[in-house]
Amino acid sequence: MLPRTLARTSPLYTRAATTLSAGYPRVSRKLPTKYGGVYTVTLIPGDGIGAEITDSVKEIFEHVNAPIEWEQYDVSGVSSQGENLFRQAMESLKRNRVGLKGILFTPISQSGHISWNVAMRQQLDIYASVVLCKSLPGFPTRHKDVDFAIIRENTEGEYSGLEHQSYPGVVESLKVVTRPKAERIIRFAFDFAVKNNRKATNIMKLGDGLFLNTFRQIAEEYASSGLACNDMIVDNCAMQLVARPGQFDVMVMPNLYGAIVSNIGAALVGGPGVVPGCNVGREYALFEPGCRHVAKDIMGTNRANPAAMILSSTMMLRHLGLDTIADSIASATLGVINAGKVRTADMGGGAASTSEFTAEVIKNL
Repeated sequence: MLPRTLARTSPLYTRAATTLSAGYPRVSRKLPTKYGGVYTVTLIPGDGIGAEITDSVKEIFEHVNAPIEWEQYDVSGVSSQGENLFRQAMESLKRNRVGLKGILFTPISQSGHISWNVAMRQQLDIYASVVLCKSLPGFPTRHKDVDFAIIRENTEGEYSGLEHQSYPGVVESLKVVTRPKAERIIRFAFDFAVKNNRKATNIMKLGDGLFLNTFRQIAEEYASSGLACNDMIVDNCAMQLVARPGQFDVMVMPNLYGAIVSNIGAALVGGPGVVPGCNVGREYALFEPGCRHVAKDIMGTNRANPAAMILSSTMMLRHLGLDTIADSIASATLGVINAGKVRTADMGGGAASTSEFTAEVIKNL
């Protein structure tokens, strides 16, 4: 399932804003609906600040009377005791085929269970992670010309989960890269670039022979599109991102590199609180903030920035074909950020709470 054509108009940007009207995949077939055309969506608030920022989304959706009914599962990655609840959430996702989630904690101890985040991506085969990094006029950072999309392979690489301790003090981790999965994520990135009117596009590949060779072969098929394509190793890419981010437009890369670059991209435009994202495959779509931080340090304090989750939810609405509601919510959210009057602590030392930011978005609607 490939992204649709990018909308051409936006009151906030000269080019259609990636956070407002990017071309995201439509549903491939009719979703389950209830009477009156209400879509049933699986909601997994996640750990840390997840409950607070998903509450913001629910409050805004209720205000605009969005035709969404939630099936909520309070899955947590903190303990392995929630495996039955995780299984129920997966059944809901497979039934509804669309979900909104916060970030689930990933255990790092030897006795910990596998990451629920990784398990969801692998079991649903939501192979394409899309993270949008764009400078916001009302939230100035060091660079003013940032506007790129990160397309990350989501189901293999270093996050395949194939690791073991072969000898006390010696741990082996297997990195898996396959031609079919490399090809489909690279084709996704090229189609994203073409259909979102990325004319002066650099599609970046970072490292690794099979993935790189596949990229170069597919690039030849898109030669007539006018896209400018090149590759860059990951260490140089990290340096170039912080020095001259304006050179990047669409970037495609394996799993681990995508995790690193997404964090750099978020830092360039103001932090994880303003970067939306999604994970899509042929059958399922799961929307979540683009920078995967649990933020346990501010959990329960009503200080989290809900913008990334709100913008991710508008991407979900667009995926369902509810463009008018999506544009209204996204415009209101970006309007609050650009006005600069109501800011959470992560946005330049603001004092606004999560609730106050949400209320201001609703006021702008």
